[in-house]
Amino acid sequence: MIRNLSGDNCTNYEWIDLLAPEHGEVHEIATKYGLHEESVNDCLQPGHLPKFERFKGYTFIILRVYYPEKDEEADTVQELTNKIAIFISDTFIITLHRNEWKPLQQISEEFVTSGECKNPAHVLTEIVNAALHSFDEPGTRLTKHIEFYEEQVFLKERNVSFLKGLYFIKRKLDVIKRLLLLSHDIIDKIDPRDGSNAYTRECRDLYVKQQSIYDSLLEQTNQLLNIYFNISAQRTNETMRVLTIFSVFFMPLTFIVGVYGMNFQFMPELKQTWGYPAAMALMAIVTMLVYVWFKKKKWM
Repeated sequence: MIRNLSGDNCTNYEWIDLLAPEHGEVHEIATKYGLHEESVNDCLQPGHLPKFERFKGYTFIILRVYYPEKDEEADTVQELTNKIAIFISDTFIITLHRNEWKPLQQISEEFVTSGECKNPAHVLTEIVNAALHSFDEPGTRLTKHIEFYEEQVFLKERNVSFLKGLYFIKRKLDVIKRLLLLSHDIIDKIDPRDGSNAYTRECRDLYVKQQSIYDSLLEQTNQLLNIYFNISAQRTNETMRVLTIFSVFFMPLTFIVGVYGMNFQFMPELKQTWGYPAAMALMAIVTMLVYVWFKKKKWM
C-alpha cells in the first residue's frame, strides 16, 4: 500500500510511505525516484541490520524499531524489531516497512501537516527519535525482570527457572545493544559536528541515553548470572562439606562393625557378655573424638 504522508499543504517535499508493498509497487517507486537497484534489494531483505549509505541523488538508511513481542522467548532481530527502510533527498523522503508502525502517522499529523517539518532532514530526525523511543518500554520491562530475578537469587527461591529466564533477558539485551551500536553511524551522519541543530542534538542525546541504559542492563544481567553461578557453586560446596563430615564420622564406625562382623572362630570378644556394650562404647568414644577434632579445627 502506497500512502502520501506529506499532506496537501506540503509543497517543499514529498513523503511517500509504503506499507507491506508488493514488488510491483516497490519497483514503480524506485523507477519514479531513480532509486539504485542495490538499495532497493537491501530494503526488501527482512533481516537487514541498520545501515547508512549514500547514493547519487539520495541517502539510503535502514532503522530497526522495537516491535511488541508475540512470544516471551523471542530473542532474534526479526522477532524483536521491525525494519524501516528510508530513502531521503532534498525533495523527497520514502519510508518502506512490512508492519504498521503508528509513529509514522503521528509524525505526519503532528509535524508535517502542521508545517513544523520544513524539509526531509527534519522528518528523518523525528523518525529516528521515534525509533529510539521505541526502546523505552522494553528497557523498563527488562529492568523489572532483572529486579525480579535478583530477588529470587538472593532470597534463594526455587520456583523460577533462573537460567532460562536470564538467558532470554540476556539475549534480548544483546540484540538491542547490537542494533544500537550499528545505529551509531546513522546518528553521526544526521548530527554532524559542523551541522548540528537543536533537533539533531536531541536525537543524539536520546541515542546516548538509550545506549547507557542498555549498557547498564546488560552489565547487571551479566553480574546477576555470575552471582547465581557463584551461589549455586557455594550451595554445592556446602552440600559436599556436610556429606564429607558425615562420611568421616561413619568411616571408623564402619571399620569397627566390619571387624566384628568377620566370622572367625577365635574372637574372644564375641563370647563375652560385655562384648556388645564394649563395641557400642568404643563407637561412641570414636564419634566423640572425631567431633572434638572437627570443633578444634573449626570445621563445624
